[in-house]
Amino acid sequence: MSEHKHEHHILSIKTAGIILGLLLLLTTITVGVSRINLGFLNVAVAMTLATTKALLVILFFMHMKYESRFMQAIVFMCFLILAIFIGFTFFDVAYR
Repeated sequence: MSEHKHEHHILSIKTAGIILGLLLLLTTITVGVSRINLGFLNVAVAMTLATTKALLVILFFMHMKYESRFMQAIVFMCFLILAIFIGFTFFDVAYR
């Protein structure tokens, strides 16, 4: 059996608190922006804020920031494929 060396990274309370504060701030901004009529930009702003929040969760709470480049590339590819599918859905709805 080969022995794998895994380093566990423990997020400090300060860092977790900062990330939590950022997530709460971004959620507040999302709610505030949803009350403003920006036309088609409402969707773009909402998706940008949601993507930013997802990135923070993945990087820090799921510890992807401390993973190998290969694992980061795999997760990035998954999100890229998801973004392509969501983009196709928006184009489909926009041209109906």
